[in-house]
Amino acid sequence: MYAILDIETTGGQFNEEGITEIAIYKFDGHEIVDQFISLVNPEIPIQPFVVKLTGINNAMLRSAPKFFEVAKRIIEMTNDSVLVAHNADFDYRILRTEFRRLGYDFNVKTLCTVELSKRLLPEQPSHSLGKLVRALGIPMADRHRASGDAMATVKLFKMLLDKDLNKEIVKELIKFEIQKGIAPKLMDIVEKLPSKTGIYYIHKEDGNIIFIGKSRNIKKRVNQHFTGITKSAKKIQNEVFTVTFEETGSELIALLKESEEIKIHRPIYNRMSPKTNFSWAVYAEKDANGYLNLKLQKADGRKKEIKSYTSQQEGKDALFRISSHYHLCQKLTGLYETKTHCFQHTINECDGACVGKISPSEYNQRVQAFIEKNLFDNKTFALLDKGRTISERSAILVENGVYKGYTFYDLNYQINNIEILRNIIIPMQSNRDTRNSIQSYMRRAKAIKIINF
Repeated sequence: MYAILDIETTGGQFNEEGITEIAIYKFDGHEIVDQFISLVNPEIPIQPFVVKLTGINNAMLRSAPKFFEVAKRIIEMTNDSVLVAHNADFDYRILRTEFRRLGYDFNVKTLCTVELSKRLLPEQPSHSLGKLVRALGIPMADRHRASGDAMATVKLFKMLLDKDLNKEIVKELIKFEIQKGIAPKLMDIVEKLPSKTGIYYIHKEDGNIIFIGKSRNIKKRVNQHFTGITKSAKKIQNEVFTVTFEETGSELIALLKESEEIKIHRPIYNRMSPKTNFSWAVYAEKDANGYLNLKLQKADGRKKEIKSYTSQQEGKDALFRISSHYHLCQKLTGLYETKTHCFQHTINECDGACVGKISPSEYNQRVQAFIEKNLFDNKTFALLDKGRTISERSAILVENGVYKGYTFYDLNYQINNIEILRNIIIPMQSNRDTRNSIQSYMRRAKAIKIINF
């Protein structure tokens, strides 16, 4: 659990500042589960420049509670949680100073989003909260007020969790929970999981990941691990300490993340999915008569493949469907061997490219339509899909035919600027697996929208 906070102060000399406003959001890594926002009477005057910056003045604070009146609620909100803030050293110092005046030793683990953003967003020219949220397209209200800045920090932290592909933040939280003696049982673990689409990580006691999976129903799938009777299921049941998860909304992002993160973390109980062997591929070749022929052949890295398949039969079945959909000749696609016309021409389902009845240019337009639909080459586009909530969407970015990664964005924010999209994208590897996954999803998913750049 995280306690994400922001504090506004009176300004003044070091360690003599007083708190004027505090906002704390209790965040479980996915959503806010509790919150506390309050003005605070600092019992000392506010510096004029602070009044101008925050809009909080002395008159507003006369009837506000003093620090000792809100201290218990602050302890409740931060107990057994990691305190997260933008420039955490400052907020933590101010809190410790105030508690020290009450004779209480306030001591919690802290995490600074300035330091995290420098590590996970090194390309950003500035790591101030205002400039970061603008660059990352994070909506922000009430700048320089505790609630507005704390909420912006929640959204930034959520994005940093997505960017942390090595899961260092989550692993550190698990170690912290172990130190605090928070050890969930299997039933407790399952109970806290969502019945939603996403990716899940099974951790052992030191925080290391022993299994990664994806599912359209995370809770149901993890429960299957915990009730399974196979050897691997029993091993997972014996070693699991906790399960973390990331909702994706989009099935495609779950698929792409699972593939990528298994390669990064190499969990011991993931059968290292043998590298998918796409040993057959469809190529386009122009024959002596000028017709573009689609041919299923053994994969050859020296040639530009249009689509690839794991077996000859899978490729042949696909080529039959392609020929039917695009009205292509089965003789020219190599599906029907003959020295005369193809059988489809006999039954009037082929318009005679096999015997020169239609021109190469007319026939090639159909082949080209298939190629255009299935080749990313030189195309730059964003594929927009479901998000994790009804107010959010996901985006996958392909630049010049190369898959760059994915992101989530607020519906109030329009993804039509590729520079903003580059800033907020979680980078991923591009390979044949990702290309095939994206192409397959684009063919069958109905809810997606494509923006071409």
